[in-house]
Amino acid sequence: MKNFDIRSLLEPSRTYYGEKEIDAKMENAKKYHPGYYPPPTCEMRWVKKDHIEKAPIWCSVDLRDGNQSLMVPMSLEEKLEFFDFLVKLGFKEIEVGFPAASDTEYTFLRTLIEQNRIPEDVTVQVLTQCRDHIIRKTFEALKGAPHAIVHFYNSTSVVQREQVFQKSKEEIKDIAVAGAKLVKQLASEYEGNFRFEYSPESFTGTEPEYALEVCNAILDILQPTAEKPVIINLPVTVSMSMSHVYANQIEYMSDHLKYRDRVILSLHPHNDRGCGVADTELGLLAGADRVEGTLFGNGERTGNVDLITVAMNLYSHGVDPKLDFSDMPAIVAEYEKVTRMHVYERTPYAGALVFAAFSGSHQDAIAKGMKWREKHHMDEWVVPYLPIDPHDVGREYETDVIRINSQSGKGGIGYVLEQHYGYDLPPKMREALGYAVKGVSDRLHKELEPQDVLEVFQSHFLNLEHPLAITDVHYQRNGHIQAVVSVCKDGELRELYGQGNGRLDAVANAIKTGLGYDFTLITYQEHALEIGSTSQAVAYVGLQWPNGQTTWGAGQHTDIISTSVSAFASAINQYETISRSEEIKE
Repeated sequence: MKNFDIRSLLEPSRTYYGEKEIDAKMENAKKYHPGYYPPPTCEMRWVKKDHIEKAPIWCSVDLRDGNQSLMVPMSLEEKLEFFDFLVKLGFKEIEVGFPAASDTEYTFLRTLIEQNRIPEDVTVQVLTQCRDHIIRKTFEALKGAPHAIVHFYNSTSVVQREQVFQKSKEEIKDIAVAGAKLVKQLASEYEGNFRFEYSPESFTGTEPEYALEVCNAILDILQPTAEKPVIINLPVTVSMSMSHVYANQIEYMSDHLKYRDRVILSLHPHNDRGCGVADTELGLLAGADRVEGTLFGNGERTGNVDLITVAMNLYSHGVDPKLDFSDMPAIVAEYEKVTRMHVYERTPYAGALVFAAFSGSHQDAIAKGMKWREKHHMDEWVVPYLPIDPHDVGREYETDVIRINSQSGKGGIGYVLEQHYGYDLPPKMREALGYAVKGVSDRLHKELEPQDVLEVFQSHFLNLEHPLAITDVHYQRNGHIQAVVSVCKDGELRELYGQGNGRLDAVANAIKTGLGYDFTLITYQEHALEIGSTSQAVAYVGLQWPNGQTTWGAGQHTDIISTSVSAFASAINQYETISRSEEIKE
């Protein structure tokens, strides 16, 4: 290969190899054209709605659509385990497979039926093409099912009609009609409790008026009733349009389907354009009653719609999704176990980092929001940067929300120290701690755990005894407080004397006079660290120096007087440490 030419960096739209110039623009876009068909009429009533009022009927297709897209499909034991898990989450309709496709699929369904593993309130769903022998084998697999949906389909799109089947519209409709007649006939011959679902596969690439014609022909044969409604499923088999176009298609079908009050209109969006959730939500606004999808959006190509995201979006708007996602970490673990897939860390609601705040401003806002909730005893959840309460999905504020690295701020760092260890630092001291913690994270180039934050606090601020240690103090009252202070500085023992309005003031004056320091005590704050007769107290001291610098110290002890003196000495020692470090640099 010829040498790369630096000119390609100066002219990013072109690439040079030697003297050859190659146009690098994506001019192939001209070969693409929309493959979807807007409906002939649509009032777009869904545009005027701003929320979904109730949860749809959910159908998990993890065991069929999800399973067939895995590099290593689930074993029989894994499918049984995952079926039980889906039931536990609250799914009442579960597509368990394509029983005519393989022995494993067939055996799985027979195992569910023969071992009575299907709860009374759960309906299993099976998929079959509109082909005679496949439909018959499907009913063989379903024999004795307590509740089952027979989901039959054939592709109706222009591309499939022309390129795959090379059949006319009428011939394609005949395939669907023949399938409907056969499933209705076999349902009366086989033992079991059957309902029906029909999908015009590749609906989004089908003319809506033709899809309507086919679906109505199916409904005329199946004759839905209030007791046994028919499901008409309109899949986004391949995502082709913007989401509002799909919503218009759904509204058109909902308005013109026969027997509409006896039809359950279902959605099955795929995610090729990254619009699976949007397609679903707008489709529900447009009149759909039901959604088929998978946990975390597993499925062919870019996947199916993520049912967890759709359900949790409802939850975040105050709508009960009728599914139990209260232990999201356990759901992630089970999913990853049986599918051998990985849930991306930024996956909405479920990813390991979705509640994590590294940014200092975000951390500060969250910390203040949490304190506001506590102070005002709020029932409604309104916290900056947290659309839902992490506790509702089994996550913890202490470990999942405020995460510490070199981008973190004083608010978040102080919040972590307070939540984990009880230290409530003064605001300005939090700033000093923040710089210390971020410096450590920056040098180590890693995220810090709460224990790491504690260690930085301890090493920089708490009970510091070098180079100055206050080893003993005796007090007398004679109008003012008089203090006799025993100190050890740089290995030299001395006894100092001072007086003041209070004990700490007397000690400070003794240190000033005896050691020649010049400072002003600007902050003193204390609180109990624990509850009980043997509780520890903690104090914080801020000292301002002539050069404008402020240093901080913290003390911890069972005796509050000893605590305050230790905090004072720590602030002195921090000043000494900084000063000596600067001298070394010079």
